[in-house]
Amino acid sequence: MSKLLEGPIITSLLALAVPIVLANILQTAYQLTDAFWVGRLGGAAVAAVSVSFPITFLLIALGGGLAIAGSTLIAQYTGAKNKEMVSHVAAQTLLMVSVVSVVLGIIGYTLAPSILRLMGVTSDVYTDALGFMRVSFVGILFTFITIMFQSIMRGIGKATLPMYIVLVTVVLNFALDPFFIFGWGGFPAYGVAGAALATFVTQALAAVAGLVVLFGGRHGIHLKVKDFTPDVPFMRKAFFLGLPASIEQSTRALSMTVMTFLITSFGTLAIAGYGVGSNVIQLVIIPSLGLSMAVSALVGQNIGAGNMKRAEDIARLGAMISFVALSVIGVISYIFAPHIMGFFVPGDVATIAVGVSFVHAVALTFGFIGIQMALLGVFRASGNMMTTMILTLVSQWVLQFPLAYILSKHTSLGVNGIWWAFPLTNILTTAITILWYMKGDWKNKKLTKEEKIEETVSEEIFVEEGVR
Repeated sequence: MSKLLEGPIITSLLALAVPIVLANILQTAYQLTDAFWVGRLGGAAVAAVSVSFPITFLLIALGGGLAIAGSTLIAQYTGAKNKEMVSHVAAQTLLMVSVVSVVLGIIGYTLAPSILRLMGVTSDVYTDALGFMRVSFVGILFTFITIMFQSIMRGIGKATLPMYIVLVTVVLNFALDPFFIFGWGGFPAYGVAGAALATFVTQALAAVAGLVVLFGGRHGIHLKVKDFTPDVPFMRKAFFLGLPASIEQSTRALSMTVMTFLITSFGTLAIAGYGVGSNVIQLVIIPSLGLSMAVSALVGQNIGAGNMKRAEDIARLGAMISFVALSVIGVISYIFAPHIMGFFVPGDVATIAVGVSFVHAVALTFGFIGIQMALLGVFRASGNMMTTMILTLVSQWVLQFPLAYILSKHTSLGVNGIWWAFPLTNILTTAITILWYMKGDWKNKKLTKEEKIEETVSEEIFVEEGVR
């Protein structure tokens, strides 16, 4: 029996959570590294990256749901000890994600100018933002393959190796950024686009390393060329499993994009301050997402093995650990906000002040984000993707954006009204998520009831979630 299916829960959870959280923190270092070096170019350059990120994240999120679906299925089949289906799911999902990434990359590259004009980006930001976005879209295939590799390894409970690969690429990205941005060592100076180019190179190396591991067969999974023979019935039905997760992820990304539209209406200083403040939010979201992934993988394996009581205990413990850890991070972020902002835009007093006001508004509710993300991981683990989609829709479109718009445009708060929408949304969404979890519907689903996923996946998702 897998070590993750027996023994003290805290040991199993931490054994999986620690490398995933560290890998996600390291992954965040891509954005932080870009912010560090690009910040040396000034506030307009920071704004260019800030307006570009939500757009690239939106397209990545569209395919990200497929990776979530693949990880869920792999975890449950690993728990059920069905190695044949583990390899089948991994290969087919990887194939599907690769095709989707190419299509989305082409769409993003083509529409980038129109999107930026629609956002009303100012002339001092437009050129840099366009260059950054287009390089990012060219490399989106490598980003998708890397994400899928991490999802596969997480699903089988082997999260340490991806962490080491991310560590190497992050260090390399930090080293390459100044060469491509400023033209060190005889390299052409690409400015803001150079940050995206450095990421392109390192993500390509990470993708190749991931494929070598998957085909090598020495780390718990061994894919073969024949596994990639298109299985259309599986891909169609697995697509419907991942569709709600894609909508969920896209909804988050689209909300960020629309929020950026709103912030842009308050000028370059507001968007630059939001950009540096968002770096702190990323430091919180990524670790909380890592804990959520760990909870999801562990709960999924135990559901697949039929250990429902243990799965429920993991859910409660994961939520508690996430709340405490993120609350501590929130207090630290609140206290040291001026120093953190100064790290990214040294000497830019105005941008620092705006970033600090954003962080001060949201930091003390970070713990609520932790609870929410952990429980969403439980819903995903059981295949209840529709639940996570609905909760995200409520959070982003019923609560956060309406609150941000009303408070900023129809009160004296101005741009500060946007900042206060974040903590209010965190608290309200967490309360709704807890109530939904307590209903217990997530315990009634198990995707491995049939030996072949082709038989009932998409039907189960839509029937059990009440869509029909």
